[in-house]
Amino acid sequence: MEKATFAAGCFWGVEDTFRKVKGVISTCVGYTGGHWPNPCYLDVSARVTGHAESVQVEYDPTLVSYEQLLAVFWNCHDPTQLNRQGPDRGEQYRSVIFYHNLQQEAAARKSKQTLQISGKYDKDIVTEIKPASEFYLAEEYHQQYFEKKRRKSEML
Repeated sequence: MEKATFAAGCFWGVEDTFRKVKGVISTCVGYTGGHWPNPCYLDVSARVTGHAESVQVEYDPTLVSYEQLLAVFWNCHDPTQLNRQGPDRGEQYRSVIFYHNLQQEAAARKSKQTLQISGKYDKDIVTEIKPASEFYLAEEYHQQYFEKKRRKSEML
């Protein structure tokens, strides 16, 4: 198994998207890329920690490649939006690929460059590509949020 970490706006929808990918074994949401130890949601929302809402993906590389995960990442948000996605604003919603090794870094940089020159976007891609740092698990109620919400509505 290998690990990938992405930030692309609110982590609920991003996690839900990655959970549907064949070869993804597990996901969790949390906070990474900041300077504050052990942040909670309120800390990150206050914009004092420097963390991004992120999704950590455990995947089987024999079933899905890192490049395929990058394609999912690029397609699940607008990488030209600086510190926001849709109505969500703030540095915690920024677009970041957190790489775990040099191969992931190279693949991320190549995919970003390819997408930038493709002409798909009129604006520059602002996605950061940074080394993975400490990942702090978000509170339990954030984990698989949309799945919990769907199950709850099915029970009503």
